[in-house]
Amino acid sequence: MAAGSPLPPLSRPQLAEARRVRAVELFEEDVSNAEIARAVGVCAESVRRWRRVWEKDGASALRRRASTGRPPKLDDSQVEAVRTALDRGAQAHGFEADLWTLERVGEIVARVTGVVLSRASVWRLLTGRLGWSLQRPERRAVERDESEIARWVSHEWPRIKKGR
Repeated sequence: MAAGSPLPPLSRPQLAEARRVRAVELFEEDVSNAEIARAVGVCAESVRRWRRVWEKDGASALRRRASTGRPPKLDDSQVEAVRTALDRGAQAHGFEADLWTLERVGEIVARVTGVVLSRASVWRLLTGRLGWSLQRPERRAVERDESEIARWVSHEWPRIKKGR
């Protein structure tokens, strides 16, 4: 990454590990489970479970383990290339509206990396590895005239309500 560029957001697994690492630091400072739970944003039961693991097997037992399943189709550099492409916006890639759909993202992934992903895999890429979440556009007519709506509500609606 270039100097001065923002760091990419943490993925969910990275964020979860960061919470556990912070909890270990607080365990070592002898902070109570309830305080740790508030500090890292989890329930006290999770902290109790982490503490038991930490006491039995040490801090390394709370680290993320490599996935034992099928390796991901995209490596980290490809994911970053996709992130960069998506950050440019949908219109920069020739789409009419600046709106990302799973199909559009899948098309960009194929263009950038040559890898074709299913819709489910695109969703996992967006939510898991890129840290995106579902955002729905506001449903409003482009032609909407706020001043005309305000006039109607203040003049026409009271007249209609009175039945005249």
